[in-house]
Formats: sequence, structure tokens, C-alpha cells
Amino acid sequence: MTDSERSPQEQLLDAALTHVAFDGWTETTFRAAVADTGMDPVMARALYPRGAVDLALAFHRRGDAQMVARLKAADLSAMRFRDRIAAAVRYRLEAAEDREAVRRGTTLFALPMHAADGAKAIWGTADLIWNTLGDISDDVNWYTKRATLSGVYGSAVLFWLGDDSPDHQATWAFLDRRIDDVMQIEKVKAQVRGNKFLSGVLAGPNWLLGQIKAPVRRHDSDLPGHWSGSGKP
Repeated sequence: MTDSERSPQEQLLDAALTHVAFDGWTETTFRAAVADTGMDPVMARALYPRGAVDLALAFHRRGDAQMVARLKAADLSAMRFRDRIAAAVRYRLEAAEDREAVRRGTTLFALPMHAADGAKAIWGTADLIWNTLGDISDDVNWYTKRATLSGVYGSAVLFWLGDDSPDHQATWAFLDRRIDDVMQIEKVKAQVRGNKFLSGVLAGPNWLLGQIKAPVRRHDSDLPGHWSGSGKP
């Protein structure tokens, strides 16, 4: 793809990636990318107001988009659902071809002032996976699914960063173990629901959790969820 076919945002991000391995996601990298593209610094700052931090987030979103495209193109119908989740996480890791850029991003988002951005990015990846795989939950499970998968994905990224095994086989084995752990939790939850005594004991907490709803898909709301006393959206 030629420069004329790429958006200014993409051009700036690609230019930044040539510097990240040496300077990290820093202001130095941002300025070097601006110089390499010959872009007006004012325009570059308008595209990425926080400089390298926004570039790092754009790099993460690029990987998310590649994962979603691959998931939509793949035939996963013969897979168990847990295997579809594993495939999605694997696709996401494989989309991040520049491991050093991911490593530098992990360092950046470990800083207290950027930790919220990092957590939001990981949550966004988990949300995309569930949505792409057809999740229709609209209660507290909407949150627990994404929180659990965020933990799985985050731990898989850290393992992958240090994995030198052929074709990252150790990472895929680690991922399978983590998903198996999650499935055990779901199995216990099902057993609790099927136990009359425990169901009675937890009736109150279960009712309370039942009032929590998934976010309303509206343009005028970016809240993480909403409360409905009637139990309805």
C-alpha cells in the first residue's frame, strides 16, 4: 500500500514503529515519526493529541481490527466455544507482529498515569472477541465474561513476550491451560445453580446481581452499565 493510499494516521503510526524499539512509545518517537513523514507538527498533534501514548493505543486498535477480520473470515463452526475463544486470543497475539512494540507498550501502560488506558485497551479487546463471537448477554454476565477474558488475554500477552519456543507453542499451551481454568469456574457456577440449598442461600445476592445490565448501546451514553430496579433494560 502506497503512502497516498494510507491515511495520515496510518502513515504516522508506521513511521513511529521504526523508532519504538529504540526509544519506546515516547515523545522522542513521536517527533521522529513526524519528521520522517514530513507531516505538519500541528496536524500530527491534532491526530494524536497525547503523542506517543495515542500512537500506542492506535497500534493496539490496529491489532484488534486484524483479529476481528481474521475471526470473521475463519470457519469456526466445528469448534467448541472454548476453542473459539482460544483461537480469538491466538489471532490477536499473532496480529501483533512487532513484539518489541508490544513490550514497550506494556511498559508504558504499567505506569500509573497510563494504567487506565492500558486496562481500557485490554477490556476493549475482550469486548471485541465476545461481540465478534456472537455474545448476546445483557446482564452481569456481560461484565464477568469480559473481565475474565481480559485476565486471560493479559496473562497470555505477558507469557508470549517471554516465549522463545518454536512457533510460540509454549504460549498456546499456556493459553489452553488458562481457558481450562476458566471453564472449571463456569462448571462450579453451574453446580451451584443446580444445588437447591445453595440457590436458596444465594437468592438475595443473585437477585441483586440480576439488576445489573450491560451497557446501553446508545450514542449519548458511554457509561459502563446501568441499574434497573425493575430488572428490565
